[in-house]
Amino acid sequence: MIHVKQYAAIDVGSNAMRLLIANIVEEHGKETQFSKSSLVRVPIRLGQEAFTVGEISEENIDRMVDAMKAYKLLMKVHRVEKYKAFATSAMREAYNGSEIVEIIKKKADIKLEIIDGKKEAAIIASTDLHFLLKTDRAFLYVDVGGGSTEFSLFSDGKMVASKSFKVGTVRLINNMVSEIVWQEVEKWIKTHTTDLEQVSLIGSGGNINKLFKMSGKTQEKPLSYFYLNAQMTELSALTYEQRIYEKGLNPDRADVILPALKVYLNAMKWSGARSIYVPKIGLADGIVKAMYYGRI
Repeated sequence: MIHVKQYAAIDVGSNAMRLLIANIVEEHGKETQFSKSSLVRVPIRLGQEAFTVGEISEENIDRMVDAMKAYKLLMKVHRVEKYKAFATSAMREAYNGSEIVEIIKKKADIKLEIIDGKKEAAIIASTDLHFLLKTDRAFLYVDVGGGSTEFSLFSDGKMVASKSFKVGTVRLINNMVSEIVWQEVEKWIKTHTTDLEQVSLIGSGGNINKLFKMSGKTQEKPLSYFYLNAQMTELSALTYEQRIYEKGLNPDRADVILPALKVYLNAMKWSGARSIYVPKIGLADGIVKAMYYGRI
């Protein structure tokens, strides 16, 4: 007997808001299957305000409320049984973040929770990666967001270290990441990977997903350091407008893709990784699975 149910995850990031509605297929004696039913992304760049002026404007609060009302209706028509809504870096740092949580609860009837970097990294790492982690190699999981990057190191299939750094694409385009922070990231990666024989990266986030799509590779094939470096060179030579018209990038992707590449390339360089796997996963997928398995 097959049983199908719908769960939803709302991820309020620094560059965009996402609603993921997932199908969960249960069959007695078989492994539970998770698949995407719907994904709705709204490019509200909260980090632009949160990181520069410290608060989110009335205009963007209204846009968030409208998006949440739409998400509420979509969850209703999809007959979603259970959902969680989490906000990350931008809402953590906006001094009116908790006030916005109250407004969203009152106007859209959605309970939004602001989570810290540690919990964010743990939820992302709870995503099902067994198809990669079953090998005896070590993997450095790198999730690049608008406000922060979460690093998780896996060795022999187990997570051995995890840390969140305030190195995000929206911060980087606003020149808000100091050399000291980069040095801290370098030190953390080198400290945790020096004694490991062979390290590969696992990348998640909208930018690496877009780069992977542009490569035309099949899902289980990794991207090389050489490929990412070539993309960095090519995209850097184009103007913002050319990246939109010639490469087909969304306007809110065309500027942040370069700083994202910088994070992935540095992580590969400092860990000695020559390849990066890009499974279709992220915080929203992690939320769905963590809910299902009772971890959140």
